[in-house]
This record gives sequence, C-alpha cells and structure tokens, in this order.
Amino acid sequence: MIKLKQINGEQIIINADLITYIHAHPDTVIALTNGDKLMVEESVDEVIERVMEYKRKVMQVAIEKEET
Repeated sequence: MIKLKQINGEQIIINADLITYIHAHPDTVIALTNGDKLMVEESVDEVIERVMEYKRKVMQVAIEKEET
C-alpha cells in the first residue's frame, strides 16, 4: 500500500499492485485495474518511487521469512 494525496488535499492509500498505468495530464493520473482513475498531487516520479519502495519492503519480508 502507498500513501498519496488527492488533488483535493485528502490522503488516499492505494494498493500499488493494482496500478495499470500512471501519466501526467498535467496532473498525475493513476489508472487502476478496476477501471478507477485517481488524480494525485505527487509527480509521476514520486509515485514510481513509492511503488518501488513498497515492492522493496515486500521482497525484504519474503527474503527474511525464507531465511528463518
């Protein structure tokens, strides 16, 4: 899950695994697998960085479980 801020200023938490694409329009628009589209304040690069950090954390947990 990643935290983002919608254009109206409200915080939203989304499942990063449901993102199908992200583009600047000029606002950042995130499309989800269920067809929803979200406009957020963060740039495309910021969203990508948050998704990558989320994926790193998931992989780290998996590696740690495998080692025990």
